[in-house]
Amino acid sequence: MSEIALRAAGLTKRYGRFTALDDLSLEVTAGEVFGFLVPNGAGKSTTIRLLLGLARPTAGRAWVFGVGAADVARAHRLLAYVPADVALWPQLTGAEILHLQASTGPGVDAAYRAELVERFALDASKPARTYSTGNRQKVALIAAFATRAPLLVLDEPTSGLDPLMEREFRTAVAVARDRGQTVFLSSHQLAEVEAVCDRVAIMRSGRLIQVAPIHELRGLHRSEVTLTYTGTPPVLATVAGVSQVQTAGEGRLRFTLTGPPSAALQALAAADITGLAVREPSLEEIFLDYYGTGSTR
Repeated sequence: MSEIALRAAGLTKRYGRFTALDDLSLEVTAGEVFGFLVPNGAGKSTTIRLLLGLARPTAGRAWVFGVGAADVARAHRLLAYVPADVALWPQLTGAEILHLQASTGPGVDAAYRAELVERFALDASKPARTYSTGNRQKVALIAAFATRAPLLVLDEPTSGLDPLMEREFRTAVAVARDRGQTVFLSSHQLAEVEAVCDRVAIMRSGRLIQVAPIHELRGLHRSEVTLTYTGTPPVLATVAGVSQVQTAGEGRLRFTLTGPPSAALQALAAADITGLAVREPSLEEIFLDYYGTGSTR
């Protein structure tokens, strides 16, 4: 198999004059957990449908482990997909649905599936028509994590889960990575992406604007520095990368730092610094930097 689990080259989708996805080129490496941050209306659903071969692109192509996404039958033998809105057969029980999905997919680890049923606290004896949104989500997640498919595509996978089940989800993602599976995770839960992903892509208005490892993405943005000092305050106003210098009380300063810290450290070395704290931006703050301070929904 190719070392690239999921690849898009020039992927574009237009509906009349409206461009839902514009020239997406992207590679997801086999074995990584890849986060995909896109607000609603910015091309998320279109992108996933094109990557899975569920819609025809206006231009460009997508591949799943080297198999063209347009060859849906072959490509889908290599993946498990959890949609944002899970629909189940209402008359079947959770156990029957899991058995059915296992029999039509690329194989399943039955022992691990039983463990997941326990961990996600799913009553698999009940018919699906009685399940809440969260329980329907659990069935889909259990089926996906128990499969032997090398690629898991998860679209808003924890939207109906409570915090305890979100913790189980993160554990299951870590196990999937340890098993060598690739996870493509589309989510608005920024803390979730920050906790489990190796790399993250950010899209806006149908265009890819950033792909980077989590730690590098933070490094591209400002950090908040708070320091205490005695005597003369450090001179920071003209230091490269330093901005928003504010007095935060007697003998206390706060400023933001962007880029390499060497110039700031040299300026601080000339003062009598008694305390220093650096707070990196959260992924949510980085996301809002791209999209502004309004809602990401």
